[in-house]
Amino acid sequence: MKAYYKKHILNFKQPGGTSRGVLLSKETYFLIIEHKGKKGVGECGLFRGLSVDDRPDYEEKLQWLCYNINLGKEALLSQIFDMPSIQFGLEQALLSLESDHKFILFPSKFTQGEASIPINGLIWMGTASFMKQQIKDKIKLGFTTLKLKIGAIDFDTEIELLKSIRQEFSSREIELRVDANGGFNPTDALEKLKRLSNFDLHSIEQPIKPRQWSEMADLCDKTPLPIALDEELIGVFSFEDKEELIRTIKPQYIILKPSLIGGIDGSEAWIKIANNLNVGWWVTSALESNIGLNAIAQFTYSLQTSMPQGLGTGSLFTNNILSPLEVKTGQLHYNPNLTWDFNL
Repeated sequence: MKAYYKKHILNFKQPGGTSRGVLLSKETYFLIIEHKGKKGVGECGLFRGLSVDDRPDYEEKLQWLCYNINLGKEALLSQIFDMPSIQFGLEQALLSLESDHKFILFPSKFTQGEASIPINGLIWMGTASFMKQQIKDKIKLGFTTLKLKIGAIDFDTEIELLKSIRQEFSSREIELRVDANGGFNPTDALEKLKRLSNFDLHSIEQPIKPRQWSEMADLCDKTPLPIALDEELIGVFSFEDKEELIRTIKPQYIILKPSLIGGIDGSEAWIKIANNLNVGWWVTSALESNIGLNAIAQFTYSLQTSMPQGLGTGSLFTNNILSPLEVKTGQLHYNPNLTWDFNL
């Protein structure tokens, strides 16, 4: 076997506003493994400023992986245990190499075009009018679950925005999720959660910054609104540490981003713990190209969950990889009649 990687810069169609700043582009890396005339492709979806593997030696680690590709999956994974996006890229590339069709990693009714995955529509932060327009557009496209990024603009303005949505659409018509990306202060987070709970929200993601287990546990205990841990899961490597985190904080949900938490193996470990402790979960992409999104979607379908997932990021970029993935009426589809265009 031989392996190599290619860097690719994804450009946003419009700036993506979060409480951590505005995103204009995102770099990613494609890992290609060749063996006996076949090619396997995976995506190492590095997320600058968020990934635990956002390190100066990232490409050095990728190069090491390519040089040592013949060590085998288990030996390689043990050496890159702290590089979750590279772990996931390796898992994808090996599954791709083994497959009869390099982009069918988990054959199913989804990949046959006979089933779809319900997803939420993502509403980026911005002015109230900009966010309102996004909401109207998503509803027109048939989405019944919306996820709003909050915590960057004035909180009262965000409350008014939620109020205006609820005046027009009940929780039976539109499910609303909000994501604070750790933007709240622990001292007034509970008060904000109480105000948010007036709008029949499904949940709030990561109200306060991670690594504040005591404060987060207190919030999860007292909250009038289900809390989903997101960034909290990043950088927690061992099964024992994962379990301790969930037992300590006792969240209502956890959110699985394979590129940030160790790919398929890492996600399955979190799911096992969550199921054992009666904690809900769903899967979300982390601004990968359609290569990574395809892998996440196929993996997610194999988990047989009916909850809307966070897999609607494929249409955000001007230069994404053309793929059979399509979003129609709030569902992600794999259209086998469409072809891939991966020439890197």
